[in-house]
Amino acid sequence: MSEFAPICIYLAISPLVSLIPLGVPFPFASNSSTYPEKLSAYECGFDPFGDARSRFDIRFYLVSILFIILDPEVTFSFPWAVPLNKIDPFGSWSMMAFLLILTIGSLYEWKRGASDRE
Repeated sequence: MSEFAPICIYLAISPLVSLIPLGVPFPFASNSSTYPEKLSAYECGFDPFGDARSRFDIRFYLVSILFIILDPEVTFSFPWAVPLNKIDPFGSWSMMAFLLILTIGSLYEWKRGASDRE
């Protein structure tokens, strides 16, 4: 049981370390709804007109999905940035296959017009 003591101590202390900073501001916080400035119009001074929960165009979601797909490209390209004489042929060809798949996907997106803006 003594080999699990550090893990048990960690499991006991880590919730305290994360929950104490969340609870400290509550005794010092004031009721913000009593201030009329908090209830006034925000930003440009106009009262809101229309519903804030209107439907978004699907292109906004496509841009975010394209970012999520292409972000690992940069992450997987970092290990390939070592000098080429230290990479064996398997590593070099696997990176070429990865870049080929990404290129085919990018061409498909471009052909379908996923990144076009009107």
